[in-house]
Amino acid sequence: MLILTKADVVRLLPMPDCIRLMAEALTERARGNAVQPLRTILRLLDGSGLMATMPASVGTPAAIGLKVVSIFPANTLAGRDSHQGAVLLIDSTTGVLQAVLEAGAVTAIRTAAVSGVATERLANPDADDLAILGAGVQAESHLAAIHSVRRLRRVRIWNRSPARAARLASHATERFGLAAEVSATAEAAVRGASIICTTTAAKQPLVEAGWIAGGAHINAVGSSTRDARELEGELVRRSLLFVDARESALNEAGDLLTPIAEGLFQADHIAAELGEVLVGRHPGRGRADEITLFKSLGLGIEDVAAARFVVAEAERLGVGQRATLE
Repeated sequence: MLILTKADVVRLLPMPDCIRLMAEALTERARGNAVQPLRTILRLLDGSGLMATMPASVGTPAAIGLKVVSIFPANTLAGRDSHQGAVLLIDSTTGVLQAVLEAGAVTAIRTAAVSGVATERLANPDADDLAILGAGVQAESHLAAIHSVRRLRRVRIWNRSPARAARLASHATERFGLAAEVSATAEAAVRGASIICTTTAAKQPLVEAGWIAGGAHINAVGSSTRDARELEGELVRRSLLFVDARESALNEAGDLLTPIAEGLFQADHIAAELGEVLVGRHPGRGRADEITLFKSLGLGIEDVAAARFVVAEAERLGVGQRATLE
């Protein structure tokens, strides 16, 4: 059994490679070459955190695996990632546990990479003004992903902690040479932006419909439970809406479920899954002036596809540690 740490995953899973891998995995799913059950979630009675299990199989021949991830938001106060866990890659012929990968890095990179795929396919070709809400792990990964698919002219960052936003702005300049600035409010960050990534832990909407310019593309990533929202319902209603998986979106996404319950729109407001755009079943953006929205929840096939690649690279380069359960 191969054991790969966070540092190993970061080294072996470059963002451009992961963007390609995620497009391939979503394409496989759209073509029926993947098994993706709805994740199961166990919530702690005191409300301090949750644990999710995400089994999946993707590709022909199949790669199979399972991610077990816990989310404890208070971790960030102690300087620890809120997402903790492991991705288990299992041999699809024998069922033997092949590798264990640190899940936080896999989740951070593959989630942003999927947003990179969505931005590449749905944002206007000349979109170059990025707004990021949040300044944590996902915000940093999304900066790398969007930089990989668009030539950015401007970056605006908002976070409840201005100091954290300033650190991310400095990172954007030092690593990517981008003109990055800290915005005083979420509204100031998103007004006029052509690409918007929401990566917060908000429970109530942060972004209003009236703030968003025609032609913008939004990647809504931060909220992944029924009781959490980042976007005003009217903004979702006005947008051409894409999801990673309909079943997940209609069971887990508060950004959709609350406005549906309020009667703003119905389930058929979802235009398509992103994989359906990739295989040509839906054209994606239809007009330059419409708002496109990709609501991301994260899929087990993304973890398994990333793990398969990382393990192959680790074996090629001799990275990682070996252990046995026997």
